[in-house]
Amino acid sequence: MNRKSRPVLMPLEQAMQRLMSDVEPTQSVIELPLSECLGKVVATDVLSDVDVPPADNSAMDGYCLAADDALSAANRVLPLSQRIPAGSVPQPLVSGTVARIFTGAEVPEGANVVVMQENCRVVGGGVELPECLTVGDNIRKQGQDICKGDIVVPKGRRVRPQEMGLLASVGISTLAVYRPLTVALLSTGDELVEPGEPLPVGSIYNSNRYTLLGLLRALNFTTLDLGIVADTPEATESALLKATEADCIVSSGGVSVGEEDHVKNAIEKLGQLELWKLAIKPGKPFAFGDVKGTPFLALPGNPVAAFATFLLLCRPYLLKKQGDENPDTVSFTLPANFSHSKPGTRQEYLRARSEIVDGEIRVSVYPNQSSGVLSSTCWGNGLVVVPIGKTIQRGEAVTFLPYRDLLF
Repeated sequence: MNRKSRPVLMPLEQAMQRLMSDVEPTQSVIELPLSECLGKVVATDVLSDVDVPPADNSAMDGYCLAADDALSAANRVLPLSQRIPAGSVPQPLVSGTVARIFTGAEVPEGANVVVMQENCRVVGGGVELPECLTVGDNIRKQGQDICKGDIVVPKGRRVRPQEMGLLASVGISTLAVYRPLTVALLSTGDELVEPGEPLPVGSIYNSNRYTLLGLLRALNFTTLDLGIVADTPEATESALLKATEADCIVSSGGVSVGEEDHVKNAIEKLGQLELWKLAIKPGKPFAFGDVKGTPFLALPGNPVAAFATFLLLCRPYLLKKQGDENPDTVSFTLPANFSHSKPGTRQEYLRARSEIVDGEIRVSVYPNQSSGVLSSTCWGNGLVVVPIGKTIQRGEAVTFLPYRDLLF
């Protein structure tokens, strides 16, 4: 790439196009028990071998019959001929009778309506039926949910609890999924200290390591944790070479322009740099490239910037690489419960919280938007997008990215 042709700060949309066009999805497939598939990506279309439900069954506790029989019955009373609990095999319905039936039980041959027990009255050895009966009422038809041969879960879908239940409903016990990516994680900075250790003057605890470990594990990736890397070219290069054992590398810090920021130079020495410096706030010093062919995503060192750039850039990249065919970020439009009067030269992502204000869901923002205020990410439940050069008036519609859709 000709560096002279690069804009000084690349817009996020252009960076995303470049980033996502470079993804090579994994082809490594493993077979896992269904119980272990939460969060995994399905490697092939899963087809059903059965109908669900496998036969017509009752949606209610009540009585089943042929609707026409009730029309000719004296006083609309029909005798009771059998009892059908769920899990049993019914006998064909005797003409001119009703059968006691329970929710989920198979509807017998000859019956075409189920009447709720609340609408019936037992009279001696028979059942008094209501005036109005509609053929098909309270019967769940065979194959109503799934027909044999249907695609139950398509290739490229991440498995949620509901997919686990759906797969179980058609008898799937094992599933072909893509092997979870291993992501190498490293933190740079001589000022970093691990939690639990004494904190010397001028040092800070390494929060980014734990934020990023949590984000990676929430998205079901395996991690190769390389800890803190010293601020020297030699240590940086050594750590990056070790990290090439993984499928992808994520780092925090070391990609700015200071004399002790060595990651950018190391990437250019060991591989190539595709992206550097984005027109976003927080997160300008984001970098993307490769180390000996292993994709590398370098996040800023400021805690909020690392958090935001992971969600906005690393998440969709890694999920697509994992085989997820729909890694897009979900957004909502909500009215602002704040004003933002200063237009920026970079697209901003404000830590925000959706909440009910005067009976309406609105979005508020944290008062201190400094990229070092990590507590703002815990106060909030999402990010508000402020486009370049844009101001926001209270009550104006804004784009809101909820965390809950960014952490799966």
